[in-house]
Amino acid sequence: MALTLVQKKAVVAEVVEKASKAISAVVAEYRGLTVLEMTQLRKEAREKGIYLQVVKNTLAKRAFAGTQFECLNDALFGPLCIALSTEAPGDAARLLRDFGKEHENLKVTALAVSGTLYDASNLEAIANLPTRTEALSKLLFVMKAPIEKFVRTLAEPHAKLVRTVSAVADKKKAG
Repeated sequence: MALTLVQKKAVVAEVVEKASKAISAVVAEYRGLTVLEMTQLRKEAREKGIYLQVVKNTLAKRAFAGTQFECLNDALFGPLCIALSTEAPGDAARLLRDFGKEHENLKVTALAVSGTLYDASNLEAIANLPTRTEALSKLLFVMKAPIEKFVRTLAEPHAKLVRTVSAVADKKKAG
């Protein structure tokens, strides 16, 4: 069933809104997936906070015009679904990579992160990017390490003095 002009404008407006807030986008060909499999993919995307939509390519090109995902326009051909990630750059890539392992008919065709276009061969690298929580914990660990080393360095002269006095006392008791 063809979309009316009003419906097309609504779809474009929705994608523009989501794309303006997104960090990364993944475009995947879904040809060969059953309705049940697509429903399962949509459910997983909703649970993970990823915007997943099947959009006509011409409407997607209009929606991406003027956004950081305009670089995806050349990759928009064939039956495609678009996944937009707002929390971490690797979320959408991780979802489609994991779903693609179970369903070989889902094929990622292109990715975009912060306005840079990547081909499908970079899917694994982008999917392995840390989540926001993981990145913050790694940053905190790196920031905490010099302080811990400084405290240990400050405490070492006192500890060395205590060990020396203890060794002298032990030697006097023994001898």
